[in-house]
Amino acid sequence: MSPRVGPTGPTSTLAFVESPVQLLNVLEWAHTQAPQPSRRQPVPPRTRRVPATGPAGDSLTLVVLSPTDPMTRGQLRRMAELARGEGHEVRWEEARGGFTAPFRTIGGLAPLLREASRIVIGDPFSRYVQLLLTITRVRDVVVVDDGTATMEFVAQLAQGERLVRWHRRGGRPGPRDLVFSPVSAAARRRLTPSGGRRVEVFSAMPIEAAPEGVRLTANDFSWTRARFGPPRLTRGADLVGTSLVETGVVDPDRYLDAVRSLARSHGATRYFAHRRESSEKLHRLAVETGLEVVRPDLPLELIARRGPIGRTILSFPSTVVHTLPLALAGTEVRVAVCDIDPAWLTQTASPRAQGFLAGVTGTARDAHRLLAVTPGTA
Repeated sequence: MSPRVGPTGPTSTLAFVESPVQLLNVLEWAHTQAPQPSRRQPVPPRTRRVPATGPAGDSLTLVVLSPTDPMTRGQLRRMAELARGEGHEVRWEEARGGFTAPFRTIGGLAPLLREASRIVIGDPFSRYVQLLLTITRVRDVVVVDDGTATMEFVAQLAQGERLVRWHRRGGRPGPRDLVFSPVSAAARRRLTPSGGRRVEVFSAMPIEAAPEGVRLTANDFSWTRARFGPPRLTRGADLVGTSLVETGVVDPDRYLDAVRSLARSHGATRYFAHRRESSEKLHRLAVETGLEVVRPDLPLELIARRGPIGRTILSFPSTVVHTLPLALAGTEVRVAVCDIDPAWLTQTASPRAQGFLAGVTGTARDAHRLLAVTPGTA
């Protein structure tokens, strides 16, 4: 995928993404900014659109800070195709391709950062993004969802805490954290409204409190619903995987036991793997549970909306318990969530892990009236 330099100017927007979900949510945000067609002239789904612009003719350039993980890269390439189909420019950066890659990337982006009037970011915890924020004087910043981490980001910003991912909280900062702390602190200031700086959070997550001056905008997945579906439904159930084992939060044996029990009691036949799940774990899961393991080539919200998809979707605490009910609104699909038993947590899990995960499922049940399930019960 060749880098393409997008249009810049006094009304240009730069979006920095590192995951397929972040790119999806930038497209959702851009959809809310573009002039919407009247009901008498609906836009046919799955057609190429003219370049998307905001009310003032704003242009959007998506900068993909590509990770090295093959699954993530593959999904990002597919999402980049969809973004181009919407008329947006995409610039692909091999941001982690060797020791000199960060210097080349930042040097190449510096002119765009100086000219942009607005920055959209998908992961405020990313050190790459934090570094980029410190070298721009832009006064209009938008944070789009990077999953449930958005809830933690807003809470930390409101309380003036250092920015750290929820599953790492409670531990001592490492040497790299200490070295990078001045950059992180500077980025946090850039993400705090002051002196005319505007900050917007575009989210499908339930956010209870935000810092004064931060604008909260709801993401209802209107772009996804306009472009895909409604899906064909199968009779069985599908199970959504999680990377809680890979992040060191949940014990792998306990996780496998829970998946096996859920599949047996609810008649699940497919397991949609998270892009960060290891091949070794997924192989073991397929052998021991009999589930068909599916590695999606797009974010699950799009996969589910395109179909075919089960009439029941079973999930552990994750972003999808909030996003799938929105993406599948108007269909007969039921989303059910299984809490993480405290006994499943590893000894190294963050002290905050259980409370955070319980909050993810609790707020999703309140917002979307989700069905609660436990392993071994149908």
